[in-house]
Amino acid sequence: MQTMNPVSLLEEARRILRVEAESVSRLAEQLDDHFLRAIELLCGARLIAVSGIGKSGIVAQKIAATLSSVGAPAIFLHPVEALHGDIGVLSSQDVAIVLSRSGTTQELVQLLPFLKQRGVAVIGILGNTNSYLADAVDVVLDVRVEREACPWDTVPSASTTAALAIGDALALVLMQVKHYTITDYAHSHPMGQLGRNLTLRVSDVMVRGDRIPIVEPHSTFRDAIIEISRKGLGCVCVVDQRRLVGIITDGDVRRTLERYEDIRSIYTADVMTPNPVTTMPDTLLGEALATMERRDRQIGVLPVVTEDRECIGIVRIHDIIRSTL
Repeated sequence: MQTMNPVSLLEEARRILRVEAESVSRLAEQLDDHFLRAIELLCGARLIAVSGIGKSGIVAQKIAATLSSVGAPAIFLHPVEALHGDIGVLSSQDVAIVLSRSGTTQELVQLLPFLKQRGVAVIGILGNTNSYLADAVDVVLDVRVEREACPWDTVPSASTTAALAIGDALALVLMQVKHYTITDYAHSHPMGQLGRNLTLRVSDVMVRGDRIPIVEPHSTFRDAIIEISRKGLGCVCVVDQRRLVGIITDGDVRRTLERYEDIRSIYTADVMTPNPVTTMPDTLLGEALATMERRDRQIGVLPVVTEDRECIGIVRIHDIIRSTL
C-alpha cells in the first residue's frame, strides 16, 4: 500500500473540504424562482415523500427527517418499495421530492408515472438538468457540481453534500414560512438534551433553599471553605442582605491557597469574584448552558437571581446534564 506523509494527507483533506464547500457556495448563487415554486408546493402539502436510491437515498432520509422535525410531515419513500404497495400512502394532496445525480436513476424513472397518476406534484433535486427526470418533474432544483471531491471525479461526495444542503434550505425556509417556532420545535424533541434545553427552565433543575451555599462578605475565607465543603456544589455565593455580591468557586479556593500560607486574616470579600455572571429562574436550560460555555474561560456554575439580584438558587452544568436522565 502506498503511503502518504502527514502533510500530504492534511492537504488532501483540505482540498476535499474546499471542493465540497465551493459546491454548496455555488448553489447559493444559482437559486431562482424554481426554489420559490418548490416552497409553494411544499407549503400546501399534506405529506411530503422524499425518495432516492443509494447515496441519494441516504440523503433523502435525512431531508425527510429534517422536514418532519420542523413541522412539515415527511417520510422517506423507497422507490422500489413504493411500487410494491408503499405508494398507497400518497394522494393528490401530497408532494414528492426525488433525488438523482444523473437524472436517469432507473428506479425513480419507473416510479414517476405512478406518482403523476395519483396527482402527486414532484420536485426534483437533480445533478443533471438535461435528463428524463428534469423534463418529467414539476420543479427542478439544480444541484450540479463541477466535479466530485474524489480524485476520480466519481465517488458521490460534492454532489451529495450539495443535495443535502438544498434539502436543508428547503426545510428551514419552509419552517419560517409556516411560522414554526422554537417552542414548536421543542415539542417535537421531548427527549434528550436538545429537548430538555428547549423545554425545561433553570427553576426546574436549580438547587434552592437551604442547599444553597451562602456566606456574607465579612465572613472569613475559612468559613467560605467550610460552606463549600458542606454543601458540595463547588462554590459559595457571597450575599449581602440577600443580594448576590460575589461568588467563590473551587478554583478560587485553590488559587488562594497557592498564594497565601496563612489564611486566617483573609475574608470572603478579599477572594470573591464580584458581580459574577448569573442567570434567572425562567431562563431556558439551553440559554443557561450557552452562558456557561460561550466564554473564554468556561464556568461550571451559575448563581440564580431575581431582577433585584436576590440569590435564590444555583445551577450547575452537572444539573443540566442530569436533567436528561
